[in-house]
Amino acid sequence: MEVDAIVVELLPSAKVRVKLENEQRVLAHAASATVKNFVRLRPGDRVRVAISPHDPTRGRIVELLAKE
Repeated sequence: MEVDAIVVELLPSAKVRVKLENEQRVLAHAASATVKNFVRLRPGDRVRVAISPHDPTRGRIVELLAKE
């Protein structure tokens, strides 16, 4: 399941806390393509997050939608 979210906080070990459209907060990491292309994430950026079906509190950032 992929949803749009906003980056709220940058954490150590390339982890990011994002807020989903339904106000739920999820711990996410960048997908390998995002890391390979040196995409910088900052608080306030809009991203698309793939939520894990096994643990809905974790996800993977698959796309950067807009820079603020």
